Amino acid sequence: MQVKTTRLEAEDAKIIYQETAGLAIITIHRPQAKNALTANMWDQLAKIALQVLDNPKNKVLILRGSGENFTAGSDIKEFNAISLEKAEEAFVHMEKTISTIERLPIPTIGVINGPAMGAGLELALACDIRIGSEKAKLGIPVGKLGITLNNKFAQRLVQLVGPSTTKDLVFTGRMFKAEEAFKLGLLNYLVAAKDINKYMIRMGKLVAGMSPESLLAVKQSVQECVDSVPALWKGSTPFVGNDFSEGCRAFVEKRQPQFTRQST
Repeated sequence: MQVKTTRLEAEDAKIIYQETAGLAIITIHRPQAKNALTANMWDQLAKIALQVLDNPKNKVLILRGSGENFTAGSDIKEFNAISLEKAEEAFVHMEKTISTIERLPIPTIGVINGPAMGAGLELALACDIRIGSEKAKLGIPVGKLGITLNNKFAQRLVQLVGPSTTKDLVFTGRMFKAEEAFKLGLLNYLVAAKDINKYMIRMGKLVAGMSPESLLAVKQSVQECVDSVPALWKGSTPFVGNDFSEGCRAFVEKRQPQFTRQST
């Protein structure tokens, strides 16, 4: 099997892009930080996702993390040194990258062989199909960081698991283990970790063998149904609030944050 591999490197991380047998495979590789994405990596991820379409032989995109992590989401340490305004801009850019993957005109498969946290979970939810191993853990510990759940992220979750479970994820900050995530619908398939790479290739080839017109039509129809659901929230919820600075400092200093309830 011929495999074309490209490594797009940053100072401390890389995005690995491969093409093989009609499958485009993107691997997030930053093992020293649980594959947390730097601002540069989010930018590279968006560019690569669009470059997948340059090759008409690519029928399916597979997105995965290296080792036993999907991705811990955005690199919080980066935000500790910038203003709230710049942090908000970074999160908006992150959401654009996730939406780019979500709206690709080819099927996308997320492979979760470890933790998918915060923005990492949102990235997984942007994929059409999610394959997880018993090592998968999914959660949104945003409450520990003072990050607010923006409307689009909340919408993705509510449509999959409902309002109560969405609030459970945020209110407790707990990680859903693989079996629970599978039962809730956060994972479509649950396989043994030792088999997950073979399974993703088999699943990818199965999907790639279907009619591209049929797959595109259902993607567009489903997205139209999702977009037509009346918004439950008015306006645009910001990604960061007054608690974000304290959350970042506590994360870097490895301590519990000291949040103060804001008056209304």
